[in-house]
Parts: sequence; structure tokens; C-alpha cells
Amino acid sequence: MTLKRMDNVLIVVDDLEAVKAFFLELGLEIEGETTVEGATVDRLIGLHNVRATLVVMRTPDGHGRIELDKFHTPKAIRTGTEKPPVNEFGLRRIMFAVDDIDILVSRLLTHSAELVGEVVQYEDVYRLAYIRGPEGIIVGLAEELRQGGD
Repeated sequence: MTLKRMDNVLIVVDDLEAVKAFFLELGLEIEGETTVEGATVDRLIGLHNVRATLVVMRTPDGHGRIELDKFHTPKAIRTGTEKPPVNEFGLRRIMFAVDDIDILVSRLLTHSAELVGEVVQYEDVYRLAYIRGPEGIIVGLAEELRQGGD
């Protein structure tokens, strides 16, 4: 048996509406939203009395997904800083391919996002940027400069 695909990445959030708005502005689409609770959920994630709202968002091509979870019970906890540096251990960013990095960065900055560093060009292949959005979530943006292996 082999791995079939990566299904989604989970991001636990407090302000679900702000994070949803950020990812909608980025270009993701809402695939579904529901509330989960009960013994099966408790057993799956190893917590008791779980009640959470889940929003699944997908990329326009339908292949990439993120799951945003807002825990009502038990409350979510933060064990580190709200704005960890990019070199801290653990999952630090999600990278997205984009058409026009300048326009997208401008739009995201209106959603309380901030550039982590600068928009840079990597050789003649990519323009890249790291954006920190609501709740410290970092997304990478990559605009390909060369098409079709030129």
C-alpha cells in the first residue's frame, strides 16, 4: 500500500471569521463548514467533551486543502509565542503558487497581514514572499517567472 495524496493541513484558530476572510482573500474557496462533537471525535483526537467548528477550504484547482478548527470545548491553548520566527521547529508555513505576487500582497495587507521579510526574486525563476496573517499564520507566495521550463 502506498500514500495516495496529502488531504489537508489543520490550523487551529481562535478568530475563525478573520482567518476565513484572510484565506478567502488569498483565493481559497470554502468547501464545507460543520460542527463536530461526541465520543468518536473525543477518541480520535484524545481529548474529552470536544465541540469544534471546522471549515474546509480548497485551492481553486481543487487539489490543496486546509482545515480551520475553532475549538469551543475544550478551549484551544497556545504553548509558545503568537509570532514564532520562521526558523522555529515545527510547521511554519504553507506555500501557494500565485499569478501576481504584488497584487496579492497588497490585498492581504488589508486583512491585518504583514510581510515577514521582503518580496524577493530568486534568480530568474521565482518572486517569493512570506506573509504573516491572522493569529500568526505564515503563508508563502511564489510567482513563477519562467513558464514551461524555458
